[in-house]
Amino acid sequence: MLTQKIKSLVVMATAWLAIASSHAQTPAPSLEFPAASPAATIKQRVGLTDIEINYSRPSLKGRQAFGQLVPLGEVWRTGANSATKIKFSTAVNFGGATIPAGHYELFTIPGLQEWTVIIHQDSSQWGSYKYNLANDVARVKVIPAALSSPVESLTIEFASLRDESATLNLIWAQTVVPIKITVDVVTSLVPQIEAVMASAEPKKPYVNAAMFYLDHGLDLTKAAAWMDAAIAKQPATFYLVYRKAKILAAAGDKVGALAAAQASLEAALKAKNSIGEEYAKLNQDLIASLK
Repeated sequence: MLTQKIKSLVVMATAWLAIASSHAQTPAPSLEFPAASPAATIKQRVGLTDIEINYSRPSLKGRQAFGQLVPLGEVWRTGANSATKIKFSTAVNFGGATIPAGHYELFTIPGLQEWTVIIHQDSSQWGSYKYNLANDVARVKVIPAALSSPVESLTIEFASLRDESATLNLIWAQTVVPIKITVDVVTSLVPQIEAVMASAEPKKPYVNAAMFYLDHGLDLTKAAAWMDAAIAKQPATFYLVYRKAKILAAAGDKVGALAAAQASLEAALKAKNSIGEEYAKLNQDLIASLK
């Protein structure tokens, strides 16, 4: 009888130990809280250049941004938490300074009348506590502008996009700091266009090449010939004839431009659809500008 009781106690003890062991091995639930300054990434292609910015976005929350949260006249991480990162896939002109392709940190020195915007070697630092002037790649001066209404959270955005340029806006509270970024598309792309157009490639980018040359004031004789080649492959495309008219107008061939625009207008009107209506208006405007 005693032996049986001992066996029962052993079984019970083993069971309790197993339960206790299973509870001990159960991990505590992981907790994730909202970030006071959420991380953000913005990517933008300017011409053939990819630009990426990684930053954290502090908010006003009833406070004053510059002069309180961010001291004037001191180096700022241009965000919160880690220093703001900026990456260029090719060389760019950043506010007047030439910056090679690469990864950098973006610091600023806010001021009432003028900001200093700094491109700094990437050291993956927290804040600006280890900022070292010796690691500056470039410093540019920028005049800030006032906003009519405050922006609650720090916002970095790209505006005024063109083939060769964009404006990088640093926006917070009632301040916007615009930095002009330019890239060299023509120097890198024209040799590639010329090589492809002179090759035996059966599918050539006639329209894109012609419009690139038109938009950048390049060889308009070549542009017209390429557009003619595109039209020959698609004779009924009135929108290509309209583009041919624009090229001729830019080249100073007023008679040829008027004839092309008139032909495009007549074809667009016959289409009797929304695209035709759009190009009828475009041709009418072009014809009016040439008279």
